[in-house]
Amino acid sequence: MGSAAQYECPRTGLRILRPGCNLDTVRDGRGVILTFLPEEPLQEFNIVHFRPGCVRGMHYHEHFVEYSLAVAGEGMFVYREDPDDGGSERSFFVSRGFCVRIPVGVVHTIYSVSELTMVASLSRRWDESDPPIVQVGIVPKPGAIG
Repeated sequence: MGSAAQYECPRTGLRILRPGCNLDTVRDGRGVILTFLPEEPLQEFNIVHFRPGCVRGMHYHEHFVEYSLAVAGEGMFVYREDPDDGGSERSFFVSRGFCVRIPVGVVHTIYSVSELTMVASLSRRWDESDPPIVQVGIVPKPGAIG
């Protein structure tokens, strides 16, 4: 069983994950260990660094589920309930500890507000996916969020 969902979109199946925590990891005074449990085996993980004011562009993945975990910085995660309708966009504030499970085919992007570092974990290897990413529209150049 995967992590409990803090939010689940009924139309897309996208989920914001709530981490589990063994409170002993807090009580011992050394910090905290937050645990996320993916539903599928993960084949690859990537560190994705965003410069302030950048966006990856609206896109989706045909071949894998993506888990994105924020480890530093702030931004906005945006997805579409209807892949063809920009008016169906929904958003969430991203900061350290934010984790989202993005199903196959869900159109999404991340806008950085500050320097932002994410860890993206994939259920299939990027280089074994053809294509690994499908862009929806033009990818904005750095500093041109719009």
